[in-house]
Amino acid sequence: MAAKVVLVTGGARRIGAAIAETLHQAGFNIVLHYRSSQGEAASLKSRLEARRPGSVRLVEADLRSVNAIEQMMQQAVAAWGRLDAVVNNASAFYPTPLGEATEAHWEELLDSNLKAPFFLSQAAFPELQRHGGCIVNLIDIYAYRPRPGYPIYSVTKAGLAALTLALSREMAPKIRVNGVAPGAILWPEDQVSQAEKEALLASIPLGRMGDVNDIAKAVRYLVCDADYVTGQILAVDGGRSL
Repeated sequence: MAAKVVLVTGGARRIGAAIAETLHQAGFNIVLHYRSSQGEAASLKSRLEARRPGSVRLVEADLRSVNAIEQMMQQAVAAWGRLDAVVNNASAFYPTPLGEATEAHWEELLDSNLKAPFFLSQAAFPELQRHGGCIVNLIDIYAYRPRPGYPIYSVTKAGLAALTLALSREMAPKIRVNGVAPGAILWPEDQVSQAEKEALLASIPLGRMGDVNDIAKAVRYLVCDADYVTGQILAVDGGRSL
């Protein structure tokens, strides 16, 4: 796997960083995308390259811009002369209660969560086809059971689920396209009350939160070991979607 290259969007922190680290441990060279988390991206690069020098490249881009996406793809391929996998992890997440949502909210969430994965996948298509590569999209269980107060976000993830299925047909037979739908993995960065936490945990059959490494291991499976799997969305949610 040492010669293979994966691009991870939003890879500087949280779930994205765990995915990047897990695929790096699997032998991939990493093209690590970030938008504003430059310090965290540099720190992760240093940590990973302490284990394997010269194995990480950083790329900064605003994925709402198709031009920026295309430039990032050129940088990603130029890093080692190839690209074998793309993990569409970068995402925007915030509430848009009915009556308060604006057109700007709609455009930002759709651009970040649906437009960007499509145009990045399209830009990566020739290189992935050349190497028999794959794409993994990070979706959400809210694609199927919308979260109250988050209608636009839920719609974008439902669209990404549909896009995963569509691309799996469009890109076959050379490229596999799958998704991972995380459940309760990390608490939101804004304040969550103890009552909300207890209610959430009560809805999970396994009775506990997941971990970023649960998602990273699922992505690793789909990238490394799922040679006959395409068009599938794997829920990693402790049974919450039941």
